Amino acid sequence: MNLLLAEVAQATQRLADAGVPSPRFDAEELAAFVHGVKRGELHNVKDADFDARYWETIARREAREPLQHITGRAFFRFLELQVGPGVFVPRPETESVVGWAIDAVRAMDVVEPLIVDLCTGSGAIALAMAQEVPRSRVHGVELSDDAIKWTRRNAEGSRVTVHQGDARDALPELDGQVDLVVSNPPYIPLTEWEYVAPEARDHDPEMALFSGEDGLDLIRHIERTAHRLLRPGGVVVIEHADTQGGQVPWIFTEERGWADAADHPDLNNRPRFATARKAMP
Repeated sequence: MNLLLAEVAQATQRLADAGVPSPRFDAEELAAFVHGVKRGELHNVKDADFDARYWETIARREAREPLQHITGRAFFRFLELQVGPGVFVPRPETESVVGWAIDAVRAMDVVEPLIVDLCTGSGAIALAMAQEVPRSRVHGVELSDDAIKWTRRNAEGSRVTVHQGDARDALPELDGQVDLVVSNPPYIPLTEWEYVAPEARDHDPEMALFSGEDGLDLIRHIERTAHRLLRPGGVVVIEHADTQGGQVPWIFTEERGWADAADHPDLNNRPRFATARKAMP
């Protein structure tokens, strides 16, 4: 075992003692970041090349600063995104939301599908849709002054059009034209604040986390926005907490102009997102 791998083993124990959910992965990822190699190449780092700054990054992670804030990057599907303070760090569970949305758009057999991502944050969903649905026209909407700096940085050179605006009244110029609306909005109830992981509670922007007493305030607004934007037969896909699986589909009722409202599980088989289709007139 070289010096770096021995240090990684010690770091893993420190992170585990601090309650970090994935201590081994994070210790290796930080080692790879500091030494400019891939995780699978740590054994190749010579003892003389060990960089003591590694322990600075471990101390930050030990204090529950998000791994992605330390490295400045987040991986999402086939993307590497720039992230940091002021923007929500994309989570792996959202990848299943995007996978469903991509399949839904492809099944529409529309030549140039029009897609809107509300509360786009880092741009993860919008950029993944643009990358994996090659002829799509994708618009990302973000309200926060801090977050949209990251959105624009990540979207530079892409086919995503970024808009600063409120999901509640966004893009009236696209009313009735959109094929798919997708969103990972804030959905944590204010009453759950103390139970939120420190990485999110202390570092993700509150605007991206909390939404009223039951967590569904913005989702109720997005239901109206999605209905306004979508063409008849268009589809909405919206992420929610795994504890809200029985609630969100009931927001998309037939009386409000929807059909086929349903919930879907993530890779851990927990209710993760709801979908609905705008009813035909």
